[in-house]
Amino acid sequence: QASSALVVAEHGGGSVKNGSISAVAAAAAVLGDSSPVTLLLAGSGGSELDAAIQHASSAHPAVLVARSPLLGQPLAEPWAELLVQAQKKGNYSHIFAASSSFGKDVLPRAAALLGVSPITDVTRTIDQHTYIRPIYAGNAMATVRFKGSGPCIVSIRATSFPAVPGLALTGVGHPSIRGNLRDGFPEAIGKSKWIGLASQQTERPELGAAKIVISGGRGLKSAENFELLEKLADKLGAAVGASRAAVDAGFVPNDMQIGQTGKIVAPELYIAVGISGAIQHLAGIKDSKVIVAINKDRDAPIFQVADYGLAMDLFEALPELVAKVPSKRL
Repeated sequence: QASSALVVAEHGGGSVKNGSISAVAAAAAVLGDSSPVTLLLAGSGGSELDAAIQHASSAHPAVLVARSPLLGQPLAEPWAELLVQAQKKGNYSHIFAASSSFGKDVLPRAAALLGVSPITDVTRTIDQHTYIRPIYAGNAMATVRFKGSGPCIVSIRATSFPAVPGLALTGVGHPSIRGNLRDGFPEAIGKSKWIGLASQQTERPELGAAKIVISGGRGLKSAENFELLEKLADKLGAAVGASRAAVDAGFVPNDMQIGQTGKIVAPELYIAVGISGAIQHLAGIKDSKVIVAINKDRDAPIFQVADYGLAMDLFEALPELVAKVPSKRL
């Protein structure tokens, strides 16, 4: 079978998300320039999907388009069935996606339907069937080799594969998937129901794409005290995150959680405020270029991984930082 890849694209606001562009970069790195990479874009239709197709086409990729009312929301059952149909149509040797909440939901189900075992959360590639992924909260790295006869299904950690602007892909055109998604698995589709999406409207960058991230932990003591972080974040043009302890305490919503069970970030600067440094949190930040820790406990584990540490009460340090740091010029 000739090498070819299908990349499952997430999109929003009329553009392909950076994690999916990173998945394209990973696919291109694994297969080489001579093998075609196809982007799968799907939705219920409308102007937002059309804008995402236009955004993807700006890099001259092969774009496979699927339109169905069942694909309007990111539910695993119809999307997994879509991947099965796409695989039957294109007979791809590889299927890639970002290891996001969406990718973690859809890929394992699609892999089960296709009778293969997925390789998840890949951080490095060796060859077309050999990959490296973290285990034990990133304390060990496993080398995994795919030996199946079907498509090699891979989810990649987006922070390990920087998105390449204007990445040129082999092939052109917008073929569409035909057929009824209910065919074949009528009992599966419809088991999940989309309730709604709750998201905060903010002008700050997304956690996964921000160059500077400021996170707060249990040491902030309340949701109101997170305003101290937000003031500093606004001056630096940074995203705001949190440890699981802060989320579990109800200080902030769980979409701000960073760590093994939250988002993985790799900014140029990561500032941890009032975070002790549990191993699960460190698993989500260890690829950061520079780590700064502010904690009054000099023995906190976070200082073992920090490039710079300030052993000081955060309620004294933060107001002083906010006063002295110049505002980011737009």
